[in-house]
Amino acid sequence: MLDPAPFFQDFVENLSQVFFVYDPDAHEVVFVNAAYEHLMGGNRKQVNQELPQLIARLHPDDRPYLANCWRRWQRGRLEEKEIEFRLLDPDGAEQWLQLKPYRQQTGTEQELLGGFLDVITSQKEYIANADKFNAKKNATLEILSHDLAGPFIMLQQLAEYMGEQVSSLQNESLNEMIRIMQTTCKDSVDLIRDFVDQEFLDSANVELKTERVDMVERVQQMMNSYQQAESLVDKHFQLIVPQEPIYISLDVNKFMQVLNNLMSNAVKFTPDGGHITLTVAQEPTTVRFTVADDGIGIPKALQAGLFDRFTKARRPGLRGEKTTGLGMSIIKTIVGLHQGHIWFESEEGKGSTFYIDIPLDLASNPDGRQKA
Repeated sequence: MLDPAPFFQDFVENLSQVFFVYDPDAHEVVFVNAAYEHLMGGNRKQVNQELPQLIARLHPDDRPYLANCWRRWQRGRLEEKEIEFRLLDPDGAEQWLQLKPYRQQTGTEQELLGGFLDVITSQKEYIANADKFNAKKNATLEILSHDLAGPFIMLQQLAEYMGEQVSSLQNESLNEMIRIMQTTCKDSVDLIRDFVDQEFLDSANVELKTERVDMVERVQQMMNSYQQAESLVDKHFQLIVPQEPIYISLDVNKFMQVLNNLMSNAVKFTPDGGHITLTVAQEPTTVRFTVADDGIGIPKALQAGLFDRFTKARRPGLRGEKTTGLGMSIIKTIVGLHQGHIWFESEEGKGSTFYIDIPLDLASNPDGRQKA
């Protein structure tokens, strides 16, 4: 029988990814392939001497996260299949790396840690640009739907008034033209809302793809679109976030759509000149997102079933914006998939405030310690 060892050795040496094996007891790398020199710019024969320099290049925001992962990896409690982190070049540029970790127990007490390490900077930049575009697209759709629906609703109301005024003329051709105007306006408003609602429904029908994300940066990107459109929707938007990043593991596209939908509802039910505030704050074990408005509020009789599917609490917006009644149900579902909790406070005539708590998992725990 042929010995497969030379095949595997040749295979590992020709990988485009860095493959390494680390001995925790000896505190040293016992093997690293040739890709280390190409991707990391080091000398494989001096990898242990170069380790302190590599560790010193870790992005400050990623160090607690990696320290947490390292402790759990050594204990055999690491759940992550992929770990993404950043190194800083001397000029301050970020280099994104992805580690696929592996742990092997070679004896009763001895263990080896290893894995594949790859540079993913270009992929991360592409995804970040796509996510930024997607968030801006969703916010723009909501703003446009609100702004475009207004004129159609006004025309519909004018057509209804004209119909009442000319009814005594008993001119069937004129009455038919007015009915066409009313129907066209109504269908146009419904078409606009159906398009936006379908975008939200489509985003909820795909399984979660979680990643570690700075939510302060993401909500700032979304809120910029609303703040730039203040004159269009005649609302005042405010964002309250800390200066430092808040990292959390979630499906960023779905969760940003949740926040965008809550913002859209606030726009629908807040009169012209009103105020809408989005707040992000880190609590001891959670990150809390708050969307508050000083709009018309939710009647007491409708509050109990607000999150029900096809809830009776669904209402048209102040400009007649259409609603399917599915929005809040989907929002609760997506929050639940993130092991989060959503609730609200509202008083008719004084506005509504929606709260979302998303737990800080082990990987996102800011001090890098394992929770009890």
